[in-house]
Amino acid sequence: MIQGIGASAGIAIGRSFVLPNWEWELPEQKIDVADFAREFERVYEGIRTSKSEIEQIKDELRDVVGSEETHIFDAHIAILDDPVFMNEIQGIIQRQYKAAEVAVKEAIDHFVTMFDLLDDEYMKERALDIKDVGNRLLKHLLGAPEITLPSDTQPFILIAKELSPSQLAHINPQHVLGIVTLAGSTTSHSAIMARALGVPLVVGVEAKLEEPIQTGQTIIIDGSEGTVFIDPVQSIIDSFTALHSHQAEAKKRLHGIAGYRPVTPDGKRLELAANISSFKELEIALSSGAHGVGLFRTEFLYMDRNRFPKEEEQFEVYRSVAERLGGEPLVIRTLDVGGDKQLDYFELPEEDNPFLGYRAIRISLDRQDLFKTQLRAILRASHYGQVKLMYPLISSVDEVRAANAVLNEAKRELEEAGLPYDKGMKIGIMIEVPAAVMIADLLAEEVDFFSIGTNDLVQFTLAVDRMNEEISHLYEPYHPALIRMLRMTVEAAKRRGITVGVCGELAGDLRALPIWLSLDVDELSMSSHSILQVKERLLCTSQEESKEVFEQLHGCRTSTEILAQLNGFMERVDKKTANG
Repeated sequence: MIQGIGASAGIAIGRSFVLPNWEWELPEQKIDVADFAREFERVYEGIRTSKSEIEQIKDELRDVVGSEETHIFDAHIAILDDPVFMNEIQGIIQRQYKAAEVAVKEAIDHFVTMFDLLDDEYMKERALDIKDVGNRLLKHLLGAPEITLPSDTQPFILIAKELSPSQLAHINPQHVLGIVTLAGSTTSHSAIMARALGVPLVVGVEAKLEEPIQTGQTIIIDGSEGTVFIDPVQSIIDSFTALHSHQAEAKKRLHGIAGYRPVTPDGKRLELAANISSFKELEIALSSGAHGVGLFRTEFLYMDRNRFPKEEEQFEVYRSVAERLGGEPLVIRTLDVGGDKQLDYFELPEEDNPFLGYRAIRISLDRQDLFKTQLRAILRASHYGQVKLMYPLISSVDEVRAANAVLNEAKRELEEAGLPYDKGMKIGIMIEVPAAVMIADLLAEEVDFFSIGTNDLVQFTLAVDRMNEEISHLYEPYHPALIRMLRMTVEAAKRRGITVGVCGELAGDLRALPIWLSLDVDELSMSSHSILQVKERLLCTSQEESKEVFEQLHGCRTSTEILAQLNGFMERVDKKTANG
């Protein structure tokens, strides 16, 4: 058994296909000064063609994995548009009299080496994006074909040194059962793509291999545990085949409860909604039994373009979602860019710590022209369904009041224009910074609902960037401080009589369910693929028993103790359910 890192869950059993590690070897050909213009034009043409290909990949993938994951390729386009990258290539051509392809290769090597030297695993992973873009550009300069995967053979497990997002974009899950990469990490864009495609992936096995994997060997991978078996004995094959069949049956069984009401055995109803970023993702959510949309990430309407979306464009999208939901709730979060989400056409300032900087509601209040355009579109859409408005990254009462002041201006403008909107539209905020928790009682007097964004709340509370591999082990969503903050937030909301939901990753974590039931949370909003698993657990979990275990959590001093209590509770529920 080889122990790697599980990057995308699932079990795969099959024969291996080893992807050749294509490294470009280019001769040192010199050019004359008179050739500079021609070589520059070759680079420009290669960039134009590469960008066109990347846009085509995005369009093809959007229906398969959704808008959020395809924005990985926006980073690739940004590299091609980066003047630093172009200046490096032009400088090599002019200073060293080298042909375009040689200059591109040297520029790639320069930036990849620079990123690899950084003491940050996340930044090292970005080196693969640069290499991916560079290889695409080289392919066009050299007129070389892409390495393609076999499509006329039996389904296989793909083995590679590393995989670029572009290569993953062309993977057909019908042919590729699973993937093993020698390098890589769970934060890589390739890992994100594999999870979106539902392909099991194990990364980082190179140091554990005593000899290279060969094409045609029998391979078993467990993407949850990060294990790889090479030419295993029959008993191991039989064991994992049975486990794989069990998982397939469980998935089929889950689809059978999609239409069930989300109610505990003792009568607590907990609405299960979906997080989406486009209209196309809505159909997947509805087929999973989602009760509306608890988080519509509107920033992705802004990212897939080269200019700010106009009011009419936004209105059409919001209205379409509201109408499709047929009266079910739609919570629309206002623009949340900055931090790790950038707009190429919106020149945000360079910041040493962008997660704590110019982002989300801070940008909206600073750029009220953009903010009002979005608010008008949301208000107009509210006429067509149960639309709710939500402000992100709120840390003070002043921010809520300032945002509502712009909202009131937008309402007056619509009334003057005779455009209808829901005058009773609910207004809410995200609770995702410690300051909001500490004044939750004050904020509850200003709004109609809270939605707890657990991802950022954990990150800001513990001062841990979870994308930083050096400290990611400190990212503990079950830290005792978080348990107390959750209780403080929900109790403040309940005292004021407003509803409260959860829209971070903890919403879809089965272990956290007794916490939400005990606190009497009204809604959980999560990725569509988590809804049925949470619903199945909800149907057999008592609210009264959840309250008992939650009280025990307050006596815990560590995350380990808290998780032990929650895991023990899950085991008791499973045993009780199995015994009928």
